[in-house]
Amino acid sequence: MIKHGALGDMVQGLDAFASLRSNLPSAHIALLTSPPFAGLASQMPWFDEVIVDRRAHALNVVQLLRVRGILRRQWDVILDLQCSRRTARYLTMSNRSATRWFGTAPGASDPYPDFTGINNADRMKIAVRKMCAQADDKSDRIADLKWLKETTTNVDVPEKAFVMVPGCSPAKPSKRWSPERFAMLAGLAASSGYRPVIVGTAADRAAGDAVLKEAPDCVDLIGKTSLPQLASLFANAAMVVGNDTGPVFLAAKANVPTLMVMGPDTDPESSAPQGKRAAWLKGTSIDDVRPEDVMARLMAL
Repeated sequence: MIKHGALGDMVQGLDAFASLRSNLPSAHIALLTSPPFAGLASQMPWFDEVIVDRRAHALNVVQLLRVRGILRRQWDVILDLQCSRRTARYLTMSNRSATRWFGTAPGASDPYPDFTGINNADRMKIAVRKMCAQADDKSDRIADLKWLKETTTNVDVPEKAFVMVPGCSPAKPSKRWSPERFAMLAGLAASSGYRPVIVGTAADRAAGDAVLKEAPDCVDLIGKTSLPQLASLFANAAMVVGNDTGPVFLAAKANVPTLMVMGPDTDPESSAPQGKRAAWLKGTSIDDVRPEDVMARLMAL
């Protein structure tokens, strides 16, 4: 299986990963993924092997030969869940006479159907269903986060934590709800008896500081949690709200009331978080989404 992903993409793939293992309990399942997710994937219970793809430049002959060697191992099937231009090139490097290729790449032996308008998580489950068509249909598995463990923790979760995720990809600043909106939401949460908390990676420091400037009473956990600790924080929180970014998808899988704030850069048909208590609100401009509407939707969840 190939899945490079960003964090949100990896989290959206969890149900598909669980379904594949459920359908093929005795198979040797290997995941080819990028370095940032190798450690996370190694904790997952569905893979026998995690292989790191450094996604080297096309002129890096040594790494290209390494990837070619991986792809030409005696695989029965390669399931491409990334479906990028890079992985389409990987098809040409595989042993096409002996290995079936499920994906969107031109020339794939088993092409996927048209995924237009289908959520990313559902696309991956459909891909698994297509590959396992002859097996019992176990493609609706719902993965949890119980496998994500942290042996030590130094994160204290406040009572009734109202967790906000103010950062997102630096390449898409238009996906960020404004600090003023987050600060207003923090005030609404505090007045309802919740304890506002902000989280994110070190790369989200500026976004977090902008919220703290407007709402200094927020608990600041920016850059202070590992991925397992973040999952634990979400699982013990009262509510989570954030932008179109990976941690929000993770919170949705923790089955905590989770809401994603969206603007025109996000298509909810393909990119909405999935979970038993997950939802989204979208504005023509992201700041058209009002904090009072966010609070009301979270309370309904």
